Amino acid sequence: MDSPATASSSRSTTRRWQIAGAVTLVVALAFGGWGLWRVLAPVPDDLRTQFGDSQRRARHLQTEVDQLQQRVTTLSRSDQISREANRDLQGTLAERDEEIAGLRADVAFYERLVGSTSQRRGLTVHALRMQPQNDTAWHFTTTLTQNLNRGAVSTGQLTLTIEGTRAGRLEKLAWAELRQQPEAPGLGYSFKYFQQVEGDVFLPQGFAPVRVAVRLAPQQGAAIEQSFTWADATREIAPTTAAQ
Repeated sequence: MDSPATASSSRSTTRRWQIAGAVTLVVALAFGGWGLWRVLAPVPDDLRTQFGDSQRRARHLQTEVDQLQQRVTTLSRSDQISREANRDLQGTLAERDEEIAGLRADVAFYERLVGSTSQRRGLTVHALRMQPQNDTAWHFTTTLTQNLNRGAVSTGQLTLTIEGTRAGRLEKLAWAELRQQPEAPGLGYSFKYFQQVEGDVFLPQGFAPVRVAVRLAPQQGAAIEQSFTWADATREIAPTTAAQ
């Protein structure tokens, strides 16, 4: 059985623990109440103002970003359109320059043909141009001129012959062979000053052309024949206008 002194000490210890627990509970309730007040208390006016200003600033910045992005898109599209228009303009200018060069060549040709100081010449082949169509077909354009008898009409027929090599041997293709039809008729011409006569010829496989001869058979007078090297005939020449 405990002594009175021991019982008194035990009661004193129990009372101290009760007091400590009560103090701890009071402190906990005080901190809890303070925290709850912080959560539920209304936001001060200055904080609400700052928050509202931040939101408005963010919306304003987003609007500016959207406007700048739209402007960049518009400028990019405008630049693309300008580049395309510039390319089209450059192409048009190049075509016009080529057309002007052709017209100047035509004027020079006319001056040489019918000018007061032009040299008088009878029927002649002014130019011959050969253009490939495929491996065997060629399109030819001949320019015939005459200014000896001004006002007189030159009429007749035109044929070609082509010289070359095949399998190491010289060969000459007549008009009928070039046209691939027996007794092929010549191409007619009729003009006062000049005319372009065009047609197609066909070369056999393995044939290497060297020279082209143009033969003119007028209704009156002797036949005229002029030769051109294949290199000259396939070189670009200045165009002339249609027959007159």
